[in-house]
Amino acid sequence: MEQVSALFAQKALNRVPAGEYRYRNALFHLLLTQTSCFRYWGQGIWTDYARELCRRAADILTHDF
Repeated sequence: MEQVSALFAQKALNRVPAGEYRYRNALFHLLLTQTSCFRYWGQGIWTDYARELCRRAADILTHDF
């Protein structure tokens, strides 16, 4: 989660207009990774969900920016 947050700050924050689809898409996926369920439960299927969302967010930030 920290790596994806840093990647978002590096690639999108203050570099791309917030109204652009790619910015909103990246932000949406970033915010999903920050859901408290992943931190609270922190095991089992919740960890798998968090990893997948982080992967998707990183892919968006890598390929769309």
